[in-house]
Amino acid sequence: MSGAQESARPRAPDIEYQRLRDHSADVNAWEPFSVFALKALLYPVTPVITLLACLFAWHEPWRGPYLLICVLVFYGVADMIDLMPARFLSRGARALRSLIDITLRWGALLAFVYLLLKLADLGLYLNHPMLWTWALGTPFVLWAAESAALRFLNRSAAAARITRKAVIIGATDLGARLQAQLNGPSAMRVRVAGFFDDRAATRLPADCVPHMLGRFADASEYVKKHGIDLVYITLPITPHRRTVDLVNSLRDSTASVYFVPDFTPFELVQPRFDSVEGIPVIAVCDSPFYGIRGAAKRLSDIAIAGLALILLSPVFLAVAIGVRWTSPGPAFYRQKRYGLDGREITVLKFRSLTVVEDGAQSYTQVARNDARLTRFGPFIRKTSLDELPQLVNVLLGDMSIVGPRPHAVAVNESYRGRIPGYMVRYKVKPGITGWAQVNGYRGGDDLESMTTRIAFDLEYLRHWSLGLDFIILFRTVAVIWDDRHAF
Repeated sequence: MSGAQESARPRAPDIEYQRLRDHSADVNAWEPFSVFALKALLYPVTPVITLLACLFAWHEPWRGPYLLICVLVFYGVADMIDLMPARFLSRGARALRSLIDITLRWGALLAFVYLLLKLADLGLYLNHPMLWTWALGTPFVLWAAESAALRFLNRSAAAARITRKAVIIGATDLGARLQAQLNGPSAMRVRVAGFFDDRAATRLPADCVPHMLGRFADASEYVKKHGIDLVYITLPITPHRRTVDLVNSLRDSTASVYFVPDFTPFELVQPRFDSVEGIPVIAVCDSPFYGIRGAAKRLSDIAIAGLALILLSPVFLAVAIGVRWTSPGPAFYRQKRYGLDGREITVLKFRSLTVVEDGAQSYTQVARNDARLTRFGPFIRKTSLDELPQLVNVLLGDMSIVGPRPHAVAVNESYRGRIPGYMVRYKVKPGITGWAQVNGYRGGDDLESMTTRIAFDLEYLRHWSLGLDFIILFRTVAVIWDDRHAF
């Protein structure tokens, strides 16, 4: 997208500390059974119950194919749909994103189920109007069930009299954050009694000092004497003798012991646990598009780009004629930019300048009333029509509909050494529009603007979902038609 920055720039969203593998629907051993049951069964059971209700409402007899559908949907939903609230979005945006996410994942699952039934030649034995009712209604039922479950968990946690007791070994900033999370509104029903640390109070975070219980050597006895259920260790995971002795001393109790690694300095992008031939590894910086997530992203790109090219073909032709009619030279120009994994790609655009720079060696940012602009240039840049040819880049697989905007090669080389994490944005394909652009960052090549833009790009990578992509698309339309600062 082309244009200038807004003069009053919004502040980049704060980077919240996230636990590894930020999928809040993953079940955890330390959670109460009610939380475990809801996370494990809410999504897979709901579509099955909805199908049974539709069968009853339509007076449809139970047949074997319906059992097959129930089994496929149960296992498919358990794997494809989970609860992933995006805390950096507003409450209304979170609700919309959740509904879009559920609908898209549900649609992908139904496409697979339909294909399987078609191959098995079972379609003749099914009530298709009833199935359409079920297919269209289930996403809304899932969404409502999710909202109800979250309210239930929060209220039941607040009303619960039985809580599990915990202590934190290591009065660190991470430990203070962990205490605040556990002692705040939470369905985990855990209360932190306090901290253990060997350092003097003057070296500890202020939030930890009032809750100190003793030194490391006192922890084991305290845990046994007070019936502590959970012990969180917020110290570096090292084979240091003190750490080994501490862990061994805690084995003389029935408390569950957890290390809480501090990855805050690493600016995590898509963190998760994994393994390499049985050896545990931790992903610190990775692409969000792996497995079925990558396939879903690519399929949505092809579908949206293909449909847009068909619907906008008259506009495409009109803009090409307008460019040629108002200035000598080609309708399109090609520019070298970085794509996935930092590989060079050639990006297509409608020409809006009288000169053509490929951006490989140097690039001059377009300014307001720039003498290089053609007569037609300001209009197609203002409306972002100059970006339309990039739909071809999307179909070719060089770009995505939504993602970090690609910069000219010369711009990348200028900033990659000046902004930490700059090249991380190329862990994914660049996009025609992105999270930074819909938040007011459509241009500007000064260090401050670029730094904030990169912060938004990294936020997008941390919190990606198909629902977020569609929110960005909807907001892009609003930005195009109401951006008085674009030129």
